[in-house]
Amino acid sequence: MLKNLDPLLNADVLYALQSMGHGDELVICDAHFPADSIARETVLGKLLRIDAVPASRVLKAVLSVLPLDTFVDAPALRMEVVGEPQTIPAAQRDAQRELEASGEKASFAPLERMAFYERAKRAYCVIASGEQRGYGCFILKKGVLMKADNEVRSGDPQ
Repeated sequence: MLKNLDPLLNADVLYALQSMGHGDELVICDAHFPADSIARETVLGKLLRIDAVPASRVLKAVLSVLPLDTFVDAPALRMEVVGEPQTIPAAQRDAQRELEASGEKASFAPLERMAFYERAKRAYCVIASGEQRGYGCFILKKGVLMKADNEVRSGDPQ
């Protein structure tokens, strides 16, 4: 057990999040998403799992360590409901609440279903959740944590 680290973040997920660079994207998906086949086409090339919890809970865990990109208009995307692009299903409302609670200054922008699948294939990785509700699928773009020039951390050379 690690201190101040969400227990949902297993070693594989932490490795992927740390390995991502500024601008890389990750997918958090529901149980209905073709996660394994899409994940095989990503940079990581394999599916990551955080089972038995809703997508919003996975989002909360990921956002506890991952900054969103502040240099783009939409660092957080949600899959649009087919034929109802303005509809926000319960899974997406829960995820929006977690996004707001994280302190990030973003909201989920919509992305059409087939465009979402194509973009997901170009992501760094896919994290499958245990979300049973439909449309619990999201893409996040990683940002940066800037260190101030005068900031010195313990262990840094002086």
